Amino acid sequence: MSTQLKSDIVLILVTMVWGTTFIIVKNAIQTLPVYNFLFIRFLLAFLLLTIIFHKKLKTIDKKTLAVASVIGTMLFLGYAFQTMGLKYTTASKSGFITGFSVVLVPILEAVFLKRKPSKSSILGIVLAFIGLILLTANIDFSINIGDFLTLLCAFAFGMQIVLIAKYASTLDTYLLATIQIGIVAFLSGIITLLLEKPFVPTSFNVWSAIVITGVFATAFAIVAQNTMQAYTTATHAALIFALEPVFAAIAAFLIGGEVMSFRVILGGIFMFTGIVLSELPEKETCK
Repeated sequence: MSTQLKSDIVLILVTMVWGTTFIIVKNAIQTLPVYNFLFIRFLLAFLLLTIIFHKKLKTIDKKTLAVASVIGTMLFLGYAFQTMGLKYTTASKSGFITGFSVVLVPILEAVFLKRKPSKSSILGIVLAFIGLILLTANIDFSINIGDFLTLLCAFAFGMQIVLIAKYASTLDTYLLATIQIGIVAFLSGIITLLLEKPFVPTSFNVWSAIVITGVFATAFAIVAQNTMQAYTTATHAALIFALEPVFAAIAAFLIGGEVMSFRVILGGIFMFTGIVLSELPEKETCK
């Protein structure tokens, strides 16, 4: 199995975890303030990774700390805007707008990394975006504050993907991920103290959501993302992450009892096809 294929499989698993936790997060923030939820979730993930990578953390250098702090800030803004947006919009709409980063990332990669997407990647992006439209064709496309916040989330996540692509091959990805998560916990804690009334939840359902998202959708997922993005481009990673609403729809069907229509299935097929086509090598021109 090639390194690229291993990377794709792991990133797809990461995307599946993120997609299936959409409904869990939405339910949790009905009873727990947004930043309070993020603080506890990311603090749990940070403590877990600190225990696992405590020896590595003793050797961290200034560059890794600085880069991880910037990426962590982007990650914080992404999760914060996404979680706030979920309070005012639907899970399916949030999934669509968040998935819009599949279009933003190639632009950001071209601007900041000077890497133009290949023709096969552009075709994959087009098919993935068609898939997103099919997945959300029946939603209300009127714009509200939740949609705007989620669009900011897409931009922040796009920047995070691009920055990871730039540094994952030269810096320790375990340290990058751990510090990113720590920054999110720190910033969330500050905002919780300033804007919310912090409290420790007592509900079993809320704690279940915190543990599931903290361990799997945060600690595991972000470490895996940072590690595997070293073997692919930001645009290709964004294409895989665009599958998030597909997995969100599957979770809504299995957990929330929503109907899995033919249109949703077709949208998923378009998105998977886009990822496969983006793998095609460029034809060399005759000289």
